[in-house]
Amino acid sequence: MPQADTSVDVRLSEVLSALTYALDLTEDQPEGHAIRNCMIGMTLADHMQLSSDQRSALFYALLLGDLGCSSNAAKVTSLFGADDRTTKLELKRIDSSNLLQSGLYLLRSAGRGEPLLPRLRRLLGLGLQATTLSSGLIRTRCERGAEIARQLGFPEDTAQAILDLDELWNGKGNPLGKKGEAISLLGRVLGFAQTVEIFYSAYGPEEARRVARQRRGTWFDPALVDLFFDTIAHGELFWQKLASKELITDIGAYEPPDRILHADQDKLDQIAEAFARVIDAKSPYTSRHSARVAEIVRLMAAELNLPPERRRDLSRAALLHDIGKLAVSNTILDKPDKLNDAEWAQMRSHTEYTYRILERVRGFRQLAQVASAHHERLDGSGYHRGLPGGEMSQEARLLAVADQYEALTAPRPYRAPLTSDQALKLLEGQVGTGIDPLAFQALRSAVEKGGVPAPAPKEDM
Repeated sequence: MPQADTSVDVRLSEVLSALTYALDLTEDQPEGHAIRNCMIGMTLADHMQLSSDQRSALFYALLLGDLGCSSNAAKVTSLFGADDRTTKLELKRIDSSNLLQSGLYLLRSAGRGEPLLPRLRRLLGLGLQATTLSSGLIRTRCERGAEIARQLGFPEDTAQAILDLDELWNGKGNPLGKKGEAISLLGRVLGFAQTVEIFYSAYGPEEARRVARQRRGTWFDPALVDLFFDTIAHGELFWQKLASKELITDIGAYEPPDRILHADQDKLDQIAEAFARVIDAKSPYTSRHSARVAEIVRLMAAELNLPPERRRDLSRAALLHDIGKLAVSNTILDKPDKLNDAEWAQMRSHTEYTYRILERVRGFRQLAQVASAHHERLDGSGYHRGLPGGEMSQEARLLAVADQYEALTAPRPYRAPLTSDQALKLLEGQVGTGIDPLAFQALRSAVEKGGVPAPAPKEDM
């Protein structure tokens, strides 16, 4: 594995803005959704009386507002019996406070593809519990997002903005039904910017302006809407910049110049650990999968006396190896039966997504090859590249074994967990054809020494 250049000074905004691609995938948003949120909100902030600290807190809240979005994916799929990503995307494009729009949305979304009678039962259940369910789903997402923002070391203003993302000016939002100025100012900006971006990306500037105007005083702070129309809504240059493909590389210019944050090696570790939580929250069967794979592979690396720099990169690759699963529907991830060909193709795509996400991220680019190779096999029968063993690095071989062992010893929707002995026996049968002998021996030594952590139970949804 190429080693990270520890001498390079990496801006935190550069790392996190690249990783927002993964958050966009989780919500099935068009690529660049979070980046455009950030530009909209920070352009508004240019015309507000905010301190540099507030502007910095807002900048990162706008980028990371969807940190908690994976935490309710399984519940959405369970309730609707449908693809969580499509279901959540369509919800963001309606006025959920409008009974007619909400009713039509439920008719379209509940039990999509199911036979008529089960679909009617599901629809009735959702209709009877709509308010409670909506509040619970949003609370889960907002609280998890704020918690991860704090883990990343951001100030409470950033966390509070994420908590308030779905509160509405008229008090009919979620999860707490805050009203008017009880909603944090940064949260009001974040909620407004997100809605403008969603309707802009789906339908263009005129629809974004129409929704902003229509929801003034109900969803949005009237002063914010007025500021939007007085300063930027009709500016052609603003919409041109918002549509620019260069925005992802230019977004750092919107960070307050006197509050620019940097990512040293410890901060990159912190980011990998935080995004592992985002990844593992996607399914109740993977509540600690990435973290446990990282713990296992660190023990394996110690058995082989790998130098500290290689261990650190290997640990980061393990934490982020399944980031591509954020692009996979929970109808597939949590399916208790055998996957059909189309579903299996989508499942296999997650390693390619992992590569595509990580290769964008300065500070993590050197991890992309290893992290995305965790389903490759020595005989070339793995995916997504079908690499023969000679093209797999030692780190990739170690990660592939650690990933398999963790998955075998943890519960899955289609089977109960195996014991350590059962898992080792199954893996031993693949030595030399599927998995590397040295990597397997390192795993067995680590297991026999008793240092491998126990699997986490399946989380309740």
